[in-house]
Amino acid sequence: MHPKNTGDDALPDLNAISGRAIEAVLISHAHQDHIGTVPVLMRRFPNARIFMTEATAEIGNTLLHNSVNVMTRQREEIHETLYPLFTHREADRASDQWRWCPLHQRISILGERAPEHERNALTFEFFDAGHVLGSTGILLRGDGQTIFYTGDVNFDDQTIMQAAIFPQGKVDVLIMETTRGDHAKPANWTRSTEERRFADAIAVAFKRGACVLIPVFALGKTQEILAMLYKFHRERLLPEFAIYIGGLSSKMTDIYDRRARSTRRQLPRLHLMKDAAPFILNDETVRDAPLRTRRIYALSSGMMTPKTLSNVLAQRLVGNPQHSIFFVGYANPESPAGMLRDAPPGGEVMLDPDGSNQVVRCDIQQFQFSAHATREALVEYAKNLRPKKIVLVHGDPPAVEWMRAALTAELPGCEVFVPLPGVELEL
Repeated sequence: MHPKNTGDDALPDLNAISGRAIEAVLISHAHQDHIGTVPVLMRRFPNARIFMTEATAEIGNTLLHNSVNVMTRQREEIHETLYPLFTHREADRASDQWRWCPLHQRISILGERAPEHERNALTFEFFDAGHVLGSTGILLRGDGQTIFYTGDVNFDDQTIMQAAIFPQGKVDVLIMETTRGDHAKPANWTRSTEERRFADAIAVAFKRGACVLIPVFALGKTQEILAMLYKFHRERLLPEFAIYIGGLSSKMTDIYDRRARSTRRQLPRLHLMKDAAPFILNDETVRDAPLRTRRIYALSSGMMTPKTLSNVLAQRLVGNPQHSIFFVGYANPESPAGMLRDAPPGGEVMLDPDGSNQVVRCDIQQFQFSAHATREALVEYAKNLRPKKIVLVHGDPPAVEWMRAALTAELPGCEVFVPLPGVELEL
């Protein structure tokens, strides 16, 4: 589901595959831009089998039901008559049909229905992508050829997530994300120094009497920030403070806690809901919450989509020089989060199209805790695999273009494709 568009414009162009017998759909992870319209897809292709990890299935089911609630509300708020694109009943029916797959196990796409000599003609295998809980890269084997799709990947350890473990052998075709292709890894950057810079910035804000808003994705970034704040408190880098998160974030965090010891993660004994002890907010409490110091609001959405908790609170903070808004991950430059992050002090932003321009007077800072691999790590991985062909996806045009130029220079014998939507590639 497109993170910024609504209605039909939020859907993938499913017409590009209409009329085809789709046998299987492989889901890399449960972020909204990867799984958000799966019930619509299943309605159009009822015979397709849907594969994902068990963690992705649990997260995805929770996210889809939340999405129905959001779309139902948006039907009135933004007069989107097509909403909801699917119902709670459809979400339940969809998730009942999903097939859970473990990591590192070859699975036949054709399945038991195919003749025995054809069952292994096309197989896939999931590999831990280190992005969010349940995230995978996908290795396809068929006709003596291999295709590897990275999905969203991180090759560095995070606070909760451990780094990806991906295939290292040669593949024929690499389909690779490019999210961070438009900026270089800062010189001398390390996770530990960035965490300390983040803790220091929060401490300075508290001394100023500020509350701090951190726009986050409910899945992944919320849990990373909760774990980081827990560590800051344990290490006495910060005085006593209160943490506030939203309802969907709390549901996702519960899933992280339940799977802490059954998945690859850092700090498996850390129970985020108990040990970090965040308070849960809803729309009404965000609008009316007193803006006091030593309060950290880690609220979704990460893009600050209009009407979401982070957007509502940002509108209250943006014109007040006492308070702070800290960005800790990716934000589309055209999203409210991206526009606010890039606005100069004293500049104007419109965070909600139903509102008006606001002058930026609050303290705004950016920290590098992306759950996506650096462009340097992506190029290095591609060089190790030495594929015959690379297909670049999942990035803004400047990010894709830098990756295309870099890979073309580093791998002169490799064809690098930047696919156009709806145009078929012969691989």
